[in-house]
Amino acid sequence: MPGIEIIADPKLSDRTSIRLGGTAIAELCLKDIKFCEKVPGLLASLGGRPALIGAGSNIIAADGPLPLVLIRFAGLDKNPSFARNADKTLVTAPAFLPLPALLRSAAARGLSGLEGLTGIPGSVGGAVAMNAGSFGAETGALLHSLTFFSPRFGLKEIPAGEAAFYYRRADYMGLPFGGAAEALTQMTGPDQWILLLSAVFALKESAENEVLGRMRAFYARKKLSQPLTGKSAGCVFKNPAPQIPAGRLLEEAGLKGRGAGGMRFSPLHANFLINEGQGSYAAAADLMEEAVALVKKNSGLLLEKEVRVWS
Repeated sequence: MPGIEIIADPKLSDRTSIRLGGTAIAELCLKDIKFCEKVPGLLASLGGRPALIGAGSNIIAADGPLPLVLIRFAGLDKNPSFARNADKTLVTAPAFLPLPALLRSAAARGLSGLEGLTGIPGSVGGAVAMNAGSFGAETGALLHSLTFFSPRFGLKEIPAGEAAFYYRRADYMGLPFGGAAEALTQMTGPDQWILLLSAVFALKESAENEVLGRMRAFYARKKLSQPLTGKSAGCVFKNPAPQIPAGRLLEEAGLKGRGAGGMRFSPLHANFLINEGQGSYAAAADLMEEAVALVKKNSGLLLEKEVRVWS
């Protein structure tokens, strides 16, 4: 189809950072945002649920054939653009731009605000959908506006204040950004998803060396305590409260370093599940289930997944 490449039987194990997952029905690779309007019809003809995928860094996908149609952009310009607005600089970033690339571009122009997101993998769209954050910074608080497509709303630009940002999730009018596949199973109707196209960040001017210095310091701190180079999906569980980190609960319950079937909770940080090379979704699911049970028994607290589980 002109403007959209359709790939049959794409492997989730090739498209997720944890390298797990079976095959989806198809993958729609859009060459321009103007082709978004064709997506609902393609979803109807292919018969699958939409699963919007960027860098795949926060996804654990099940094995075997999955009733999903992946949606991604391909071949578009990934460069952010910059414009002055009063005392801030507005940085427009495509949703598929890798988040680290956005941070590098902002730092090179001496723009501050994003440094706390240093070390977070994935794309800009994923950071918005998860309201990603660390070191006191959250994506939602840095945004000026968002542009997205939805069958329900069409092509739409909104001020960031019209979206709702929570701890590790974000939505507009009740529909989650990113269209989490597991959330869509609870919805009815063909129009219950949002395809994020771009995000505009409001940043303040600073000295380039100061911005880079903060980024290096944050990265060094993360590198000491997190397996940044391992095959993982990032933090598996949400923190039950700001002062109660899930990693500590998992470590106290004896999960740090525990593994089975090629999967292991990192010996460096218990809230990271690592694929050691031959891991499977079944092994990951068993370990996550065991972790929830052991933490509940040990602390009385019920852990909630931060990763998106696609099945």
